[in-house]
Amino acid sequence: MHIRFWGTRGSLPVAPHASTITDKVADALLKANGKSFEDKEAAIEFARDELEFAVGQSYGGATSCVEVDAGNGAFVVCDMGSGLREFGLDTLRRLSDGNRPKEWHFFLSHLHWDHIMGFPFFVPAFVDGAKVIIHAGHADAEEALRRQQEEISFPVPFDWLKADIEFRTLETEREYQIGELTVAMIRQEHSHASYGYRFKSADGRVAIYSTDAEYKIDKMEDESAMADFMADADLVIADTMYSLADSVSMKEDWGHSSNIVAVDLCHEARAKRLALFHHEPTYSDADIQRMHSETIRYEELTRNDTELEVLCSYDGLCVEL
Repeated sequence: MHIRFWGTRGSLPVAPHASTITDKVADALLKANGKSFEDKEAAIEFARDELEFAVGQSYGGATSCVEVDAGNGAFVVCDMGSGLREFGLDTLRRLSDGNRPKEWHFFLSHLHWDHIMGFPFFVPAFVDGAKVIIHAGHADAEEALRRQQEEISFPVPFDWLKADIEFRTLETEREYQIGELTVAMIRQEHSHASYGYRFKSADGRVAIYSTDAEYKIDKMEDESAMADFMADADLVIADTMYSLADSVSMKEDWGHSSNIVAVDLCHEARAKRLALFHHEPTYSDADIQRMHSETIRYEELTRNDTELEVLCSYDGLCVEL
């Protein structure tokens, strides 16, 4: 199973200012300290391997979109954030080998704009013969997607899309079979509700997608239920938008979690890897890198016996399970 991250920011897409790029270039030049490179490939290798991530690369700015690829069957993707456009184009390129059906399965966490805004730019939806199945815990998912393509908001009406589009409302405490994947869903605390997903491959690999979820001190049973849902997962993709202090103080009831809660949940669930996700849009690359480092340190301090590997998701990351 391959997990590909096409969008990892929360709330709204972000793009770097010109001054941000200037700072990165200046930091890279200082680190190079006059070093010369034979060609561009050598310079790329230096930027990738010798510079810290926040200087040589970027976490990206597209909103939530994560692919779960279990082989040569239909494409499976979580959420329709702004990263969906690039995902859609990439899947069309992959279809050129003729080994996959023109079929896409979406699993929506919820219907807030940052999680559906990419769909009007999803090119396969404009392709004759394509089939798009949209799975959600919300019965009003079709209403939400149609509404964002009304004339007042977008020039292309939903009914102009050429793909065969189907909506399926899922239930918790059930399992669904999508090709080689077994899928289950759990309700999460968030405005208008949010849902997390558990994907299990035919060979037993498990990936959890859990974003836009808040855990409250007076509702600890929700945290226990989520730990059970995550049990023995190979990868947990978790909402870590805030620090713990923010999530329980000035940003309480905003519907998001923290890096600390994510580590605690993964430890309780005996998960193998955690991917920090749904990054705060005001955070710079340096801020996100700092949170990643702090999370690794917290995991080390609270570890019982088995190490939890802590990754930090970025646009373009691919994790093999």
